Amino acid sequence: MSGHADPIPMTARAAAPLAGVAEVPGDKSISHRALILGALSVGRTRISGLLEGQDVLDTAKAMRAFGAEVTRHSPGSWEVHGVGVGGFAEPADVIDCGNSGTGVRLIMGAMATSPITATFTGDASLRKRPMGRVTDPLALFGARAYGRAGGRLPMTIVGAADPLPVRYTVPVPSAQVKSAVLLAGLNAPGETVVIEREPTRDHSERMLAGFGARLTVADAPEGRIITLTGQPELRPQDVAVPRDPSSAAFPVCAALIVPGSDILVPGVSQNPTRNGLFTTLLEMGADITFENPRTEGGEPVADLRVRFSALTGIEVPPERAASQIDEYPILAAVAACAEGVTVMRGVKELRVKESDRIDAMARGLEVCGVRVEEDEDTLIVHGMGAGGVPGGATCTTHLDHRIAMSFLVLGLASRRPITVDDGAPIATSFPVFEGLMAGLGARIERGAA
Repeated sequence: MSGHADPIPMTARAAAPLAGVAEVPGDKSISHRALILGALSVGRTRISGLLEGQDVLDTAKAMRAFGAEVTRHSPGSWEVHGVGVGGFAEPADVIDCGNSGTGVRLIMGAMATSPITATFTGDASLRKRPMGRVTDPLALFGARAYGRAGGRLPMTIVGAADPLPVRYTVPVPSAQVKSAVLLAGLNAPGETVVIEREPTRDHSERMLAGFGARLTVADAPEGRIITLTGQPELRPQDVAVPRDPSSAAFPVCAALIVPGSDILVPGVSQNPTRNGLFTTLLEMGADITFENPRTEGGEPVADLRVRFSALTGIEVPPERAASQIDEYPILAAVAACAEGVTVMRGVKELRVKESDRIDAMARGLEVCGVRVEEDEDTLIVHGMGAGGVPGGATCTTHLDHRIAMSFLVLGLASRRPITVDDGAPIATSFPVFEGLMAGLGARIERGAA
């Protein structure tokens, strides 16, 4: 069973202007999907730019456990020899997905329509997260789930021997749920249909089509309708993973709030289902220019030039939540450095991430001297202007990588240092965070202030 190493306290201090080039890692969402679809293809898939954070490495191990041959050739360069749709073997041991909600939910979907059984677990954070949102639709295919009370890990999934196609309306905006259903639909006969009332990140649809699945997307009054024809033979691909906008958010936001900063973040995905944060920052007055727009690996990308900016609080439209759901923690940190009030509504999904991110950010900002308000679906931050956040506190991360990085970025622009109780989870998604930020001139060190 997954555990957690000794905590690594980390402290960020006010920095000189940040400068230089921030080459952030590959996109985590696309990295997970490239490994899984490579394993479900017949033949050899080559992946370049794969994120080598622990979350993705755990997915690579899982694909090996299901019978695929997964090989690392050099940093970011991987190869997957797949077993084909319906070809997963029954794993000999428990599948440990560490900290990754994306990994465990997508893998559950990928195996749920094969006549095999697998048991899943994860670290203390993942074992608290609800799996019913995925296992409920998987049950419609004929899969059965046996877990702890509340639909939590450890959990055993018994795959459907004779799966049925499904028509399913996703009850909450969740790319993980949508993707799990689509992956399960690959090995079901006929057409599986997923209906989204609110669009979420569309990497699964793009990549399924790229690997040769028959898939259509249409807009209708009831929402976005995705139709997948089951039992295809997926073709292996060469996948170039673009740089992760969720990781890019941290150096981008650091440059916006540290006076005098001017950095370049090259090759960042500009997928419209993922770029809500950049739209929000521009509305707050951010100086961000999008240079050299192009397409890489089927995804739109651009180089981001980012300069320190005097920011103003805004009300973020609730309908934008799905396109920036992972970026609300760092947005809350930026909002603390803006003038005026930033209102974030429609964000209740944050309460079931790696931590309750509304609560984690609210409590951390409060101990740093920032006034906040919250309810079940809302976070409101009363900004203190550039250089106005007192800091001088230790913030609890709750084993959440994005909470840790958000408060470390805030510490670079606060009057006194900010410490996080545990920076170890950062390795799950952004293993080069410390080195990359140091290269820009940030003062982030291990240990308490």
